[in-house]
Amino acid sequence: MYFVYILECADKTFYTGSTIDLEKRLHKHNNLKSGAHYTKIRRPVILKYFEKLGTYTEVRAREGEIKRLSREEKIKLIKINNGKIRSS
Repeated sequence: MYFVYILECADKTFYTGSTIDLEKRLHKHNNLKSGAHYTKIRRPVILKYFEKLGTYTEVRAREGEIKRLSREEKIKLIKINNGKIRSS
């Protein structure tokens, strides 16, 4: 199982990533030096959205799709799916 996710950083920007262990990755983003540089300098981060996908290929493709969305489109995606887990 793979996850694609959107984080909201302390400066209200969004970060999109993918992982096989969402809880562990979120911990890294907020606490460790091994988190992404972008989030490391914008802590704390909050998980706003995630999707479960079946394969690495699917998760990387979906991550690219989400990264290409405008800020407004990402906000809409988050609002539409607030509190829901999306599985493909």
